[in-house]
Amino acid sequence: MRVGFIGLGNMGLPIARNLLKAGHELTVYNRTRSKAEALASAGAKVADSPTEASTAEVVMTMLADDQAVEQTTLGDGGILNTLASGGVHLSLSTISTALSRRLTAAHAARGQSFIASPVFGRPDAAAAARLVVVAAGPGEAVERVRPLLEGIGRKLFVIGTEPYQANTFKLAGNFLISSMLETLSEAFTLIQKSGVEPAKFLEVLNGSFFQSPIYENYGKIIIAQKFSPPGFALHLGLKDVRLVLAAGDEAAVPMPVASVIRDHFVSAVARGWGGMDWAALAKVVAEDAGL
Repeated sequence: MRVGFIGLGNMGLPIARNLLKAGHELTVYNRTRSKAEALASAGAKVADSPTEASTAEVVMTMLADDQAVEQTTLGDGGILNTLASGGVHLSLSTISTALSRRLTAAHAARGQSFIASPVFGRPDAAAAARLVVVAAGPGEAVERVRPLLEGIGRKLFVIGTEPYQANTFKLAGNFLISSMLETLSEAFTLIQKSGVEPAKFLEVLNGSFFQSPIYENYGKIIIAQKFSPPGFALHLGLKDVRLVLAAGDEAAVPMPVASVIRDHFVSAVARGWGGMDWAALAKVVAEDAGL
């Protein structure tokens, strides 16, 4: 399949590599051109602009936030004005439900399809094509891009025909992970101040009750204080919890726990930890407890 790929950060770069390995024809663009050029030896064509990358039948975007996705799609020389009628914009980004609705309407007005397909997983999972992919959009368009989505992950879940549903799904999922980080941090801090070894606590709880790779992986990161380099930066976690609170407002769903997590992320950013892994939330909890 002829694909344009825009956004080659920690997640986008390994995803694009896997698409090339699967035999797809990629034209790639990234603001830092060297990241795009790293794929040239694997067969990718390097574009000089989003416009050049958007002449494919499918354009995939993996960008950091609403502002980047909006500018790349709706701005001058963006995807909307370049993608042919009948083309598909496949967004892997974690964005707001409000922007997802806007993009859906804008693409439909041009005879194009918009599919939201955010992914769950860290960069190592992206490199191993072990992501969990959640997609929503027009049924025919989703089936058309299914080979792309199945090629980048271990599981694909099609959860609806309205793209914003996939964005809501991803925000709710990230909220659960951030809630786990908050409660795990509080529990670790409590037992550490009580003279109990956090590693033993994690071994017993995860081995006997939760048996979750998420608890195990993040628990080990917190215990080892291995917050750099980040698998998912804390400032992006703050962005996502703000988006889930906005989604809650739209749906009239109070989310008090999300408000607590938002405040702790803000505190972490104020301390200069925004570039650390979002598991550094544990540092805020520990410092507030005098550790």
